[in-house]
Amino acid sequence: MVRKTTGFTAAIAAAVTLTFVGMDSSGANAQVAANATQITASEAPLTEEVVPVFVEKEVVQELPEEAREEIQESEEEPRAQSLRELVAAMPATGELSAELQCLAGAIYFESRGEPLSGQLAVAQVIINRSQDGRFPSSYCGVVYQRSQFSFVKGGRMPHIRTSSAAWRNAKAIARIAHRGLWDSEAGEALYFHAKYVKPSWSRKKVATATIDTHVFYR
Repeated sequence: MVRKTTGFTAAIAAAVTLTFVGMDSSGANAQVAANATQITASEAPLTEEVVPVFVEKEVVQELPEEAREEIQESEEEPRAQSLRELVAAMPATGELSAELQCLAGAIYFESRGEPLSGQLAVAQVIINRSQDGRFPSSYCGVVYQRSQFSFVKGGRMPHIRTSSAAWRNAKAIARIAHRGLWDSEAGEALYFHAKYVKPSWSRKKVATATIDTHVFYR
């Protein structure tokens, strides 16, 4: 009788002990699992969306060919006491960008027989137009705008004598005007005509300068 009671008691005690052990074991396992989840979450690799990208070298955006030429030209500004000296100081060699080619061509055909100040004034008109919303926004657009410059035939510029002194001057004036190295007497002029003609539109404009055979208006 005593043995049965003792055995029964031992069985109950064993069952209770296993229950508590099971509960402790379950809690420990849950804790371990929770910790593992936290570690996994904290150590998980970042996705491409959140991984920062570090650039070891300086990023430089490639400039268009024309922009590089203009920056290179303006690195060292020539100094002169007169427009003639400034024209002589400009580089005689070097390719012009397409825009400066249009500007120089207009100077050459419209005013190569004019004094340098008159050539600069023609260039200034083209530049002023390119900056005015009523005209195309580029030198070539202004020069080739329909019915604006009589030397343009069929949308094309005539042949230029590139070995002539007149072309060398036109290139120099184009660079000077484009870079604003010398103030023009034409100021803010947007129009001009030869003195031997009297176009009807001139009556509605304000004259800003008369240089040799050309009258300039704004």
